[in-house]
Amino acid sequence: MPSDPHRLRLDAGADAHAREAERIFVKCAARLIPFLVLLFLMNYVDRVNVGFAALTMNRDLELSPSVFGFGAGLLFFSFFLFAIPSSVLVERWGARRWLFSILAVWGLLSASTAFVQGAASFYVVRFLLGVAEAGFLPGIVFYFTYWFPPSYRARFTASFLVAGPLSFILGGPLSSVILQMEGLWGLHGWQWLFLIEGLPTSLVAFAVLKFLPDGPAHASWLSRGEKDIVAARLASEDVAEHRDLWRALRDSRVIILGIVNLGILFGIYGVGLWLPQIVRAMGFSTFATGFVVAAPFIASMAGMIWWGRSSDMRKERVWHVALPSLAAAAGFTVASLTNANLPSLLALTVALIGLYSTLAPLSSLPLTIFGGQAAAGGMALVFAIASLGAFLGPAVIGVLYERSGSYGSSMAALALVLGASAVLVLAVGRVLALRTEAKTSKA
Repeated sequence: MPSDPHRLRLDAGADAHAREAERIFVKCAARLIPFLVLLFLMNYVDRVNVGFAALTMNRDLELSPSVFGFGAGLLFFSFFLFAIPSSVLVERWGARRWLFSILAVWGLLSASTAFVQGAASFYVVRFLLGVAEAGFLPGIVFYFTYWFPPSYRARFTASFLVAGPLSFILGGPLSSVILQMEGLWGLHGWQWLFLIEGLPTSLVAFAVLKFLPDGPAHASWLSRGEKDIVAARLASEDVAEHRDLWRALRDSRVIILGIVNLGILFGIYGVGLWLPQIVRAMGFSTFATGFVVAAPFIASMAGMIWWGRSSDMRKERVWHVALPSLAAAAGFTVASLTNANLPSLLALTVALIGLYSTLAPLSSLPLTIFGGQAAAGGMALVFAIASLGAFLGPAVIGVLYERSGSYGSSMAALALVLGASAVLVLAVGRVLALRTEAKTSKA
């Protein structure tokens, strides 16, 4: 049967339109994501450099493992308290003013950690740093909804979130070098670490005002036609159930997703903040530790980019969270059962690849349910609940290590938490599937 010429022309037109939209979204990503990766890299370094500082700081300040673990995680308790109000400000203030304000403040607070005198001042600075950083990650993930439709979000979110493992890849060796500055101008190496890695953040804050538009409508590098295509595509893929902030904050699915993310961050920050000390306990020098720590995060960065693209291509989120969670649980289980260095490092590498691979698909799930301020608040609540995992992870590992004298029980605890996260996200997936079926049957 001969083809319908009219139908062929329509298909060709649709393909051309899709290619043009793809070009525009890639253009937006190329303009925005490298700068946002830089900001997140600085954010992540300012959170986790305490793990490298601990290699010498704990001795100088006489901080016990439980005190260090509690203080390292305390940042995430204040994150829990302030994530929602800070994130909602993204929509009310605009991205430029909001980002400028929090970057300037958290850079100064991170640098001030160089002058803590003991447990009390360490706790205070870490708490205030969490207040300043609280809205950054959920706010940026929400900011992506201004630019990218759901079909592009996981891959571009993964490209942004690579700053997490990248901070260890770059920060580990850099921290090892800075720690060698012990005694320069009367300061300890760990004090130089906080100063050198914290103060530049406050300076970069001013670049936000110049380089980051509040949204596509304010982007001078997009033509009017390109802005219209972005707006049309966002509208066509908008499947948000509602935009009511308070309704989103009461939604059981958001709370369960927050608990799932709690388990993920329990693992990421539990092992991440302790990994330098775990590696040094294997017999590596302080200088070599930073380079050894970098290796698992190189693999994690590659894994999360590939997995985020897979999630977009298959238009699937739930199993893309559950499977790497189970892989992480398996890695921690092996690490808890072996004392040999190489198998332990390989098992921890598998666990970290799994943990980081969950982030982009998991971050995309709440944004398929809500829109507008509800998306900002819902996303913030997910990260707020999750931040308790980032608080508890380092603290629990510190307590278990102090009591047992080894990391085996800590790794077993991480495995249990990640297994529970996989089960919970599958339950959320089932609820979402049932609601979709109900809507389809009504239609």
